[in-house]
Amino acid sequence: MLPTVRRSWSPRGKTPVLHHRTRSHRKVSAIGALTLSPRRRHPGLYLHWHPDKNITTVEIIAFLRALLRHLRGNVILIWDRLNAHRSKQLQLWRSAYPRLTLEWLPPYAPELNPMEYVWGNFKYHRMANHGLFELDDIYDHARREAQDITANRPLLRSFVRASGLQIRFG
Repeated sequence: MLPTVRRSWSPRGKTPVLHHRTRSHRKVSAIGALTLSPRRRHPGLYLHWHPDKNITTVEIIAFLRALLRHLRGNVILIWDRLNAHRSKQLQLWRSAYPRLTLEWLPPYAPELNPMEYVWGNFKYHRMANHGLFELDDIYDHARREAQDITANRPLLRSFVRASGLQIRFG
């Protein structure tokens, strides 16, 4: 829950001070997918929030189940090599969904993962210097910021372009 501290502006002679609590291990975890659909011709962002929890295979399966309900047709999922993504439980679950294809990014290649740019935008731009103390406040702030990002199609496209993946938009 410690805020990321970034450079800020203030009136000359008035140094900004960011107050926060130390030694807090509470957090808001998220799992997300940046989608591109040839039919819709624009990117989408799907997120599931998990206040005060770690993301495990159980949360990933719940997220994928919800994602498949929202997306039609075949789905190609480009994934990093997080241990939870490669679990036997997840592979077993995935085998029941033939319309879901998994493609793996090379080992340790975050620059190729468009979602890393989404998380970077959250952490270093939208959530930086927030100074919020309560878990519910951070959760609400993160959800509001996510709505802004989701509505900004050019920004979502920029995350894909920054990754260098050769993907066309419609």
